[in-house]
Amino acid sequence: MPTWTIKPEPITGAAVDEVMRQYFTEMGRRVLGRSATEAELRAALAKDPHQDLSPPDGEFLVARSDAGEFLGCVGVRLLGGSPKTAELKRMYVDLSGRGAGLGRGLLLAVEEAARRLGAARIVCETNTQLTEARALYTRHGYEETTPYEGHGSADHWYAKVLGDESDKLVRTH
Repeated sequence: MPTWTIKPEPITGAAVDEVMRQYFTEMGRRVLGRSATEAELRAALAKDPHQDLSPPDGEFLVARSDAGEFLGCVGVRLLGGSPKTAELKRMYVDLSGRGAGLGRGLLLAVEEAARRLGAARIVCETNTQLTEARALYTRHGYEETTPYEGHGSADHWYAKVLGDESDKLVRTH
């Protein structure tokens, strides 16, 4: 069974750009039913950049194998409002990391990060085709809600109140 470590990494640099390209390529394939074009990839990043997934109001978490290979990632950024709300962004598990509970590990890690940022609530959005993501969110206490913060391209929006840390993450699996 693969093991991994999840920890914050800087959101800048060529390695992250490649991960974002993988993420958007997969989303295009799954949601659009075809590969996204280069122009579509650039437009998606321009419309919803990832630079705000860094301190002081965000965090980007990366899962790596014991050998340091990229297995997955997830980001969080504060949206503000009352109660203070964080948004889960860019959750992605590489093919090499699937099937071993890494999605759950990333979800718990991002919830912990949102708490550290002072959020009382976390929200996210997804599409109908991403059945694994929808099932994961539901299993972990997320409830469907109305669209938030002007996001309109998704099919499903979820929210979860962040209680105490009883669902603590063990950072190494």
